[in-house]
Amino acid sequence: MSTVAVTDAVKKYGAVAALDGVTMTFREGEFFGLLGPSGSGKTTLLRAIAGFVSLDRGQVLIDGKDVSGVPVHARDIGMMFQNYALFPHMSVAENVAFGLEVRGRPREEVADRVKAALAMVRLGGLEQRRPKQLSGGQQQRVALARALVTRPKVLLLDEPLGALDKHLRQEMQVELRRIQRQVGITTIFVTHDQEEALTLSDRIAIFDSGRIIQEGAPMAVYERPVTKFAAGFLGEANFLQGSVAAREPNGLARIALQIGGDASCRLSDGQVGQTVLLALRPEKITLGEGGHAGVNALRGKVLDVVFSGNSTTYRISVGDQVMILFRQNLAQGTVAPGSDVLVSWSPEHLVQVTP
Repeated sequence: MSTVAVTDAVKKYGAVAALDGVTMTFREGEFFGLLGPSGSGKTTLLRAIAGFVSLDRGQVLIDGKDVSGVPVHARDIGMMFQNYALFPHMSVAENVAFGLEVRGRPREEVADRVKAALAMVRLGGLEQRRPKQLSGGQQQRVALARALVTRPKVLLLDEPLGALDKHLRQEMQVELRRIQRQVGITTIFVTHDQEEALTLSDRIAIFDSGRIIQEGAPMAVYERPVTKFAAGFLGEANFLQGSVAAREPNGLARIALQIGGDASCRLSDGQVGQTVLLALRPEKITLGEGGHAGVNALRGKVLDVVFSGNSTTYRISVGDQVMILFRQNLAQGTVAPGSDVLVSWSPEHLVQVTP
């Protein structure tokens, strides 16, 4: 297992900064997800670690050694691309063996390591098939076996499951995590899929405009986003603006909401009279058809109801704002559009964010 460190990484394409002073460390054996919109810098960072991109400034260190001047083939890195890049004229075994053969490993060693790699990804018995004879999930496993068979220090994955349908992608998420834990290799992967990042990662970093917006454990970043961008990109969020009306003895603050009514929550910053922005996850809101408005409880009207199997999404008009609410499907029926409702939440679920 190895550590990877990136210090003050800068990469510009003309006037656009793909990386703008990125500094971060990837720990031994962890599964680290790089998440962000297109053009945010996550893929540029991955390619800089691999050696496909030369930084304008900064360093990439593997186990403390600066590899900035080391060519791609000498960095001891395994990489898997979204399209798998399998050789169509080669068999499964030949595809997996390719990296070992170009390194001049003995034939018997190659055969043993290919067999072990295919067993690890559960493709034993398919050695002689060609890529076109495999399903998408099987091709993905071949590409993973090929990336791991050389026993690299670090594994880099660029949208590894992006070409699969939803059901197969969910299955492969479980398999990919199992294999990574079995091998214990430091793994860095790029994804645009928030659910995938939350499922696979030990830690994640959210990128925007070449910078890290927030970094940490998936649950911590999801539950306590620090910016409006982080809250809105990693899942859904409602944003409530208001001014601090009072600081209470119990450590909570009373917020006079712009849409009407009051909220109570803990603030990381904000004096009485100051404007604050608060984020509230849709699944944290309770929906009721009775009750009275009060602190953290507002009256509204249902605009739309969307049933999606395991949950129902409500769009509710509250004052001059539309709030989104997720309600788990527990066979309690749905509230019809046009209904007057009460939306409420607990103080700990209201999180202060920066605009």
